[in-house]
Amino acid sequence: MKPGNETLRKMFETMALVVACDEALRDVISSGAATMSYYSPRGQEAVAAGVGAALRPDDYLVTTYRGMHDQIAKGVPLRPLLAEMLGRAEGTGKGKGGPMHVVWPDAGLMLTTGVVGSGLPIAAGLAWAATRAGGEGGDAGERRVTVASFGDGASNIGAFHEACNLAALWQLPVLFLCQNNGYGEHTAFARHQRTAHVADRAVAYGMPGVTVDGNDPVAVYEAVRDAADRARAGEGPTLVEAVTYRLFGHVFGDRMTYVDPAELEQAWEHEPMARFRRRLAEEGVLGADEAAAAEARAAAEVAVVLRDVLAGPEPDDDEVGRDVVGPSDPAGVPAPAVEGPISVRAAITLALDQAMAADDRVVLLGEDIAESGVFGVTKGLATAHGADRVRDTPISEQAIVGAAVGAALGGLRPVAEVMFMDFLGFCLDQLANHAAKLRYMSGGRTPVPMVLRTAVGGGLQVGAQHSQMLEAWLTHVPGLKVVVPSTPADARGLLASCIADDDPCVFVEQVTLLSRKGVVDGAPVPLGVADVKREGTDVTVVTYGRQVHDALAVADSLAGRGIEVEVLDLRTLVPLDEEAVLASVGRTRRAVVLHEAVVTGGFGAELAAGISEALFGTLLAPVLRVGALPAPLPYAGRLERLALPGPERLLEALEWVLASGG
Repeated sequence: MKPGNETLRKMFETMALVVACDEALRDVISSGAATMSYYSPRGQEAVAAGVGAALRPDDYLVTTYRGMHDQIAKGVPLRPLLAEMLGRAEGTGKGKGGPMHVVWPDAGLMLTTGVVGSGLPIAAGLAWAATRAGGEGGDAGERRVTVASFGDGASNIGAFHEACNLAALWQLPVLFLCQNNGYGEHTAFARHQRTAHVADRAVAYGMPGVTVDGNDPVAVYEAVRDAADRARAGEGPTLVEAVTYRLFGHVFGDRMTYVDPAELEQAWEHEPMARFRRRLAEEGVLGADEAAAAEARAAAEVAVVLRDVLAGPEPDDDEVGRDVVGPSDPAGVPAPAVEGPISVRAAITLALDQAMAADDRVVLLGEDIAESGVFGVTKGLATAHGADRVRDTPISEQAIVGAAVGAALGGLRPVAEVMFMDFLGFCLDQLANHAAKLRYMSGGRTPVPMVLRTAVGGGLQVGAQHSQMLEAWLTHVPGLKVVVPSTPADARGLLASCIADDDPCVFVEQVTLLSRKGVVDGAPVPLGVADVKREGTDVTVVTYGRQVHDALAVADSLAGRGIEVEVLDLRTLVPLDEEAVLASVGRTRRAVVLHEAVVTGGFGAELAAGISEALFGTLLAPVLRVGALPAPLPYAGRLERLALPGPERLLEALEWVLASGG
């Protein structure tokens, strides 16, 4: 369906505004009036205008660092947009996200990312949320569409392939829009891809692929409208490639020495603004005087807004620590008590079942989870709550975690599973750069209420690539909450609290604990509250996870010698219950930190340093750390037992600490 004259004029006005903004920003940077990282979209304004005109206001958009044209076309107000790009307090993210991280949910702009290709799995998750009532979706034909805008270079990233495959498999209402501007940073398209067009790759995923002239907003409009109609009808994704040209360098100041001057000159001769202006005049839609007036209005509007924004304040100093995470519910989530002892495995299943029964926004996704999961944790949940809420995924960790991020942004409360903690390396970008940072970069606009469950195989004799305890990776990333339960009651209570929390939580399950049984009384277990598992007066063992039970066994053995060991179970590493740690060690005046991970660079070092700093004048002995030896976990059972921290090493450390000092 061809656009009407009003739509054509609107597209011209959008392009004029993009060009005016681009010229004004390059001027203020060149003059020294502002310092900013700027990635000019000049040459690609026709793509944005066509897309913006083809979408509904409530449709979602995910774009990239070179996305100012997309943001304007989607309806982000000029003042907060330019303020964010210039790091001002009134920006979309209070100046904390910057040009590469603009978010404006009111216009459907859910993500701007500076990581090439990483927005595509998140777009798939947004599209998944849009298919569900809990994600504010609608019936087929009415559901909102998600557009994932990216450059040609991103089509070589693993996230592109994982997202396309998942979206096609699940028939998601998502449109993958490649703005092929000829260059991936400084590398020409022909030097980083053998296919003639990015759209040629669509056939591998069983979706349509369309290549259009990206310098023609009408061609883009028609292709996007057709793809959006198809997506709304439940027919799945489309890959649309808009072939255009980047008229300025990769980043402001780039002299484009890698571009043939004749090629660039030819591109300027066919630049989209002048071309569309001529076309509208020839068709009698917009005369020369009207076009000039529209461009003058755009330039004047930008000049006024930019002047005011430049005069505006930068964020207050106290903004540096705001919006990292939101508060956790200090009361936790209560649940009915369970008769008799149950296993940690059953407690986790129970928490998932209860959360899904109470809130239809809670959904699960991961490899092989619809049947039971590799460890049997999700057994029966698909039968109880439907396969559309317990979704099997391909073996695609980036897609799993990215889709969870997008689903959370779209109104769901997803619980994703990555089978082993060792595999976090595959999806650390989605977890650390997106889930953890979006609340902060958006100035609090976009919290990410998701849970990532992952297992640790230490003690199972499964070898080095399935056994790493990597909690130190996670605790080092501001914005993540990290939980390691030790008992069935804590597993149920902590997982319930994680699902109810508005921030991304990583829930760590040590497989050797899954069969351990205990009483689940239904008492809530809030995040950030440690638990004294055994009281003592002589020394504190600060620990978490399965090592709690080693500590209790050693404490019982020492009690026969008249030594009282206090065992403090952190339960939550972030937020850390510092008050409980310092109160316990302050009483006993001695401490040993015990964890399964390798000691070098481990979370125990953070605990030991914090205790030593706060209680330097109180301690009777140095704080010792006990953890795994500095080697990958070996396969042979005897060697694995030597590498892991067992009761013997803990006992040795406790005896040394007790014999030291006063």
